[in-house]
Amino acid sequence: LLLGIGLTLALLAGLTIVLAWIAGLFIPDTVTLFGMTITWLDSVASWATVVLMILLSVVLMVPVAAAFTGIFLDDVAEAVEEKHYPGLPEVGHIPVMDTLRDSLSLILVTVGVNLVALVLLFFVGPLAPVLFWAVNGYLLGREFFQMAAMRREGRAAAIRLRKRHAGQIWLAGTLMAVPLSIPLVNLLIPVVGAATFTHMYHRLAAR
Repeated sequence: LLLGIGLTLALLAGLTIVLAWIAGLFIPDTVTLFGMTITWLDSVASWATVVLMILLSVVLMVPVAAAFTGIFLDDVAEAVEEKHYPGLPEVGHIPVMDTLRDSLSLILVTVGVNLVALVLLFFVGPLAPVLFWAVNGYLLGREFFQMAAMRREGRAAAIRLRKRHAGQIWLAGTLMAVPLSIPLVNLLIPVVGAATFTHMYHRLAAR
């Protein structure tokens, strides 16, 4: 759990550093205004970037969670299975290239969909959070469940199982997306989500 939180923080910190660096490129070290030399603009910009990242983590945690599936889901699923499903045969790990391809694809789709959703938020008013949760719930549920299932069944069978239980998976993904929009609490969600969808896969596969 701590390693998962650490990884989530590292991903967010990486985004923060990149944004702070970009901001630094456009903000001069010193500015002369009304005869006064101001030297603290870059420091203010750096701190403002950190505060902004905490606020934007509501949105950014979705692609971070998407990246988490490719980097860490296999380890979480293995720990869950060792504790709750002893006696299962050894699982063949998903090929690295397949994992990277799926994760990168989801990250790009998630970022694109959320950019569109951010525009639509201005038109749906109080329904904005519902739209955010529903859209990201579908994307996250789809990816987390499919990755958990692929460990045991391969891509084709995992996709068939996901489509057969699409409604339940979407609902579970939405329940995951809701706390992802709460700063600090959202740091725990990728780990909890990986464990939840591992349990969900075993429950649905046993039917």
